[in-house]
Amino acid sequence: MMDSSMKGRLSLGFSCVGHAFSHVFEPVFFVVALTLPAAFGISYEAALGLIVVGKILYGLASPISGWLGDRWSAMGMMTLFFLGVGGSAIWAGLASGPAEMAIALTFMGLFGSIYHPVGLALLVRTAVNRGKALGINGAFGGFGPAVAGIGAGALIDFTGWRSALIVPGILCVVCGLAFWLAQARGWVSAGAENTKPEPVPDRRAMVRVNLVLAGVMLLGGIIAQATQAAMPKLFEDRMGDLLGGGALGVGGAVMAVYGLAGCFQIFAGHLADRFPLKNVYIGMYLVQGPALAAVALLAGLPLGAAMAIALCASIGALPAENGLLARYTPARWRSTAFGFKYVLSFGISGLGVPLVSVMRGATGDFTALFLLLGGLTLVVIALLASLPSERPIVAESQAAPAE
Repeated sequence: MMDSSMKGRLSLGFSCVGHAFSHVFEPVFFVVALTLPAAFGISYEAALGLIVVGKILYGLASPISGWLGDRWSAMGMMTLFFLGVGGSAIWAGLASGPAEMAIALTFMGLFGSIYHPVGLALLVRTAVNRGKALGINGAFGGFGPAVAGIGAGALIDFTGWRSALIVPGILCVVCGLAFWLAQARGWVSAGAENTKPEPVPDRRAMVRVNLVLAGVMLLGGIIAQATQAAMPKLFEDRMGDLLGGGALGVGGAVMAVYGLAGCFQIFAGHLADRFPLKNVYIGMYLVQGPALAAVALLAGLPLGAAMAIALCASIGALPAENGLLARYTPARWRSTAFGFKYVLSFGISGLGVPLVSVMRGATGDFTALFLLLGGLTLVVIALLASLPSERPIVAESQAAPAE
């Protein structure tokens, strides 16, 4: 019989793999989109538009997914995530035209909405060092796009664009079946409530912090989504000769940037455990703004370095962000709260993708886009400055017991 520590490690493993898959297919599509003008006879901007509805549902459906995770079964929802996302990716890879691909990507976004509200709530439920746990889990969210970039590029160059969607789709389905088997055997479970309970912040602090976080997550999400959507084409335009001129070279550059950002998130998680979350959060945006401005103006290797710094800061902000959200949300509502977070950071902010299409179509390059994104970080910093420096709490004797 498997002991509790082994169950915990296996559960964490599935959580990390799930987080990787939740971020694999979008960068895969953005690399695939470079080939769709030739495959489907559409423009690059039109190819980007195929994923917009799926991206919006990825966020907008998150509260429903979170509510079902809280009220029905978090483990059941995670099984549905693996099987649904993988199956939709296979469908997209088999699509006969842009309309069918758009429908498949829409379902991918719908099933993809499950992971963040449900998976993250499961993670913070039992974590003793919450920042460290979120950092490790978040690193897998960065490694997913890293592997996706070079994997998609290699599959496209050697076997065609369809395999770039079908192969990871099959792997995701296999993981879903393994997760279902592990549940049936009792090898994984939702676990007990918080192992390191904290005093409860007062209601006014909850309202204040969550309103500020809502604005920050919306703007930060637009910055992140637009950056991710533009990155492959930006690298192709400004680093194409350096990267060899093929999809593999572009994918390799994307992999390097996301891989570095994923490693950095582990360090950012340690920072979130050691220093005030507000300070860590603001610090990441203070770095990200100038880096995005540099991305707007540079080419070649300096562009790659600036993009890596910008992405490290963007992803590095997440442990502090998720830590604040978990701290200022009652435990019984965390899946739902994380769901509403992703309405903003993945759903409404998914409009960052058409923003890329519109601004590149209007200007012919990405300079104005990244200058705008750099400017948005100033608004984010101003919002974060209004967060309370110290968390108001009620006496521990008044704190609600864990449920």
